[in-house]
Amino acid sequence: MISKIKKFYKGGVSSPLLQDSKLITSLYQRHRMQVFLSITLGYGFYYVSRLALSVAKKPMLDAKVMDVQEMGLMGSAMLFAYGIGKFANGFLADRCNMKRFIPTGLFISALINLLLGFTTLFWVFVLLWALNGWFQSMGAAPSIVSLSQWFSNRERGTYYGIWYVSHNIGEAITFVGIAFFVSTYGWQYGFGSAGAICVFAAIIMYHFMSDRPETLGLPNICDYKNDHAENGNGVRVKTLTVKEAQLEVLKNPAIWILGISSACMYISRYAVNNWAVLFLQETKNYSLMMAGSIISSSPIMGILGSVSCGFISDRFFRSRRNIPNLLFSSMVIISLLIFYYTPPGHPWIDTIAMGLFGVGISASVTFLGGLMAVDISSRSATGAAMGLIGVFSYAGATLQDAISGYLLNANKVTLASGAITYDFGPVILFWIGAAIVATLLPLLVWNAKAKE
Repeated sequence: MISKIKKFYKGGVSSPLLQDSKLITSLYQRHRMQVFLSITLGYGFYYVSRLALSVAKKPMLDAKVMDVQEMGLMGSAMLFAYGIGKFANGFLADRCNMKRFIPTGLFISALINLLLGFTTLFWVFVLLWALNGWFQSMGAAPSIVSLSQWFSNRERGTYYGIWYVSHNIGEAITFVGIAFFVSTYGWQYGFGSAGAICVFAAIIMYHFMSDRPETLGLPNICDYKNDHAENGNGVRVKTLTVKEAQLEVLKNPAIWILGISSACMYISRYAVNNWAVLFLQETKNYSLMMAGSIISSSPIMGILGSVSCGFISDRFFRSRRNIPNLLFSSMVIISLLIFYYTPPGHPWIDTIAMGLFGVGISASVTFLGGLMAVDISSRSATGAAMGLIGVFSYAGATLQDAISGYLLNANKVTLASGAITYDFGPVILFWIGAAIVATLLPLLVWNAKAKE
């Protein structure tokens, strides 16, 4: 059984190189577009099957299915499994067939969401949500492996940035579409609707995905685009084997620094994803639909940040990401200060702040959460670089959920009526402080060089 599974997911054998230049161009253009749309839209649906819990939290709290600390533990279990899985699956992805690997994760994640609508047991929620985290990890790093297989160094930033719109697509569908099902039919339908949609998406994704170009008789992307990494003296960088390239990733201190930076930015990112709806309901008295609409401005405006950051860094900074990352990360800090400290009764200010946050966080996580590490790693170790960054990123996200749940539970207030409310003051300082650290650390790797 194990050998059959390994054979099914193993990357395909290279086919004899085609000699017809027109056919090569035609096949490359068609498959590049299909692969790019598949990983972009497909990973958007990965997010739908990950964020259903976020919009179901308030109804689940009201129904006393679990309390905020239990929700924090549930979120931490998922993110812990995701972080470990992203590391393992990132290394595996460098050797696997992406046509089969990525849709599998989405399909199983969808099935888990369907199951979650049929239980109220806390330990079952934790177990299934952690399992969901593992299969969620079969999305991001493998998507960037596929991106690196089909898009060259000089265009990587632009397409990586556009791919990152997948996060925004998934968040927008969740905070509006899945929130509608939760508000109208109950929290169970949030998981059910997410699962049903993602089963369909996984099937479509499998149909349009492709393995690496060489399996189709096409030249590798560096040769096709004549785009090879060079050192500072104009000499082409040596191409490494997969094993050599992956070991080099593990020994590169710049990637570890970027990982810590990404961990801190993920604290701020997941603070909004996982707690901002509850924050608006508890501290500013918005309804679920109003809070969801305000938060949805983040993924919607985040599309601008994702698309523009890669293009700007490729076009105006010669594919160097440091300066644009500093600018966008600073935007994250400013927007969080406005959002958290604006008093109740100003929905338009909250919406604008979330829009600015969306632009900043999408760009900075595009840079810190993978692109900068991929740039300074060999193409044959793209998955390893994404996997290592992923461990740090989701260690930060896991830490965020656990600490946030603890701080909120430690600062809850029971009113005379028996209702419970939460003081968000201490946890807000934690969230903003993390964004500041994430902005400053990348200054230490300002001059890291690109690899083949």
